[in-house]
Amino acid sequence: MSNYQKAIELLTSKGRFYIELGLNRIKQVLELYGNPQNDLQYIHVAGTNGKGSVCAILDSILRQKYTKIGLYTSPHIFKYTERIKLNGVDISEEKFADYVFDICKLADKNNIHLTEFEILTVMMFLFFKEQNAEIVVLETGLGGRFDATNVIEKNICSVITHIDYDHTERLGKTKDEIANEKAGIIKPECPVVTANGLEVLKDRADELNSLFILISPYINSEYKEASSLKGFHQEENLALAITVIKTFFNDITEEQIIKGLKDIIHPFRFEYFPKHNLIVDSSHNPNGVEALRLNLDMMYPNQKRRFVFGCLKNKDYEKMTNILFREGDEIYFYEFNYPNATKYEDLKSACPYNSQKFDGKLIFDDKLTIVCGSFYMLQNLFSSREELI
Repeated sequence: MSNYQKAIELLTSKGRFYIELGLNRIKQVLELYGNPQNDLQYIHVAGTNGKGSVCAILDSILRQKYTKIGLYTSPHIFKYTERIKLNGVDISEEKFADYVFDICKLADKNNIHLTEFEILTVMMFLFFKEQNAEIVVLETGLGGRFDATNVIEKNICSVITHIDYDHTERLGKTKDEIANEKAGIIKPECPVVTANGLEVLKDRADELNSLFILISPYINSEYKEASSLKGFHQEENLALAITVIKTFFNDITEEQIIKGLKDIIHPFRFEYFPKHNLIVDSSHNPNGVEALRLNLDMMYPNQKRRFVFGCLKNKDYEKMTNILFREGDEIYFYEFNYPNATKYEDLKSACPYNSQKFDGKLIFDDKLTIVCGSFYMLQNLFSSREELI
């Protein structure tokens, strides 16, 4: 077994593979390392949907101008190393493993029990400090206020993407409660960019004397046409990212923006693979599924559709199946190999239309195939993005 595989086993062991929001544990460990997070510059991004896309857009554009751009995202699709990138290149397996062992050893020695996400976040700060990253595009994991990434004390700006209902058991039952958690990434006297007009966001910015930049969720056609990310829902994400670039990085030229938009790689976000007449989309909550449905109706209105769908059991799968499907769709539910995956019988009973259990074999023909749902499902179904190109 390689060191990388041993590191993954340690990282995903039962004692670490869970969510426990809070900043005390990670602050203690970072203090032992000399607080590397204080030596970096950040664009900090939170939201229910779209934060990964905004991060991917910002990363691609910034790399047209700068030579050391860090990107931290979650979850991964195929490998843990995808979560930490410098200039678009994943952290190496060897360095990843070394960091896991070192962080766990130090934490255990000091009786600090870190979760999987906290270990990864400490690793990210250490790696980007070691590599002298000029700017780090930093995506929150869950929420914002008590997310491990929120140990940073200042940033170039915060970005809050679309807010909707997800993780309500942890973040709150109303949009205001959820927004309050996302607003936790707003820093004193550091600007915040958002398309959300929720009072709780504006109030938080006012409390901290932070410039509140409320944008229109629209973008000019030149940017939309250039972007490799397709779908109407990407307009708001593009508008947020472009606003950040034009406001805080005005030395980046229009040509560099266009080139950055063309070069975005953000796998499985309404991504079409013409070789197979296949769309793969990681829509895993009702708002994401609604965006998928509207994109299909707008861009593929006359195509017959075959769906393969699976999700985690803590998601509102009844609402998602009612939004996503129509009479006449060919529907397969995937009970994928993951402890928290929703059972086929539960998905079938929630769906108002006839469905079948997915046997793991995709069918490619004239009918448009749409594979959508949990990131964990996509890990089960595909070994790489390249196999579909």
